Amino acid sequence: MQTECELLVAVIPEPAHLEEILTGFLELGIRGATIIESQGMGKLLGHDIPAFAGLQSLIAGSRPENRTLFSVIDDPAKVEAALRLLQESSGGADEPATGIAFTIPILHVQGLAEDLRSGAD
Repeated sequence: MQTECELLVAVIPEPAHLEEILTGFLELGIRGATIIESQGMGKLLGHDIPAFAGLQSLIAGSRPENRTLFSVIDDPAKVEAALRLLQESSGGADEPATGIAFTIPILHVQGLAEDLRSGAD
């Protein structure tokens, strides 16, 4: 199936915010997302490679309990609303350790159920 969508990727450094974000996504009509546990480079280097332990203090907010969220969204207005929600829940993207969010254009999508499409009601 050919359709233009965007892949929203968001690294959420505070797992406690995840429920608020997912509830907000449902309210926006975004019904599908995948969440995985992830870890920042600074935390990994600081713990696993002792020579880099000093880097941990240089990389603000490196935490072991990040969650990375992926969601395919086929409505530009919902993409913008989701990005606003992510920024509001994190306390602002301009502050350190508040996560990162970005989108990537997708030209082809397979396996996305019709009833899970962000534009379907």
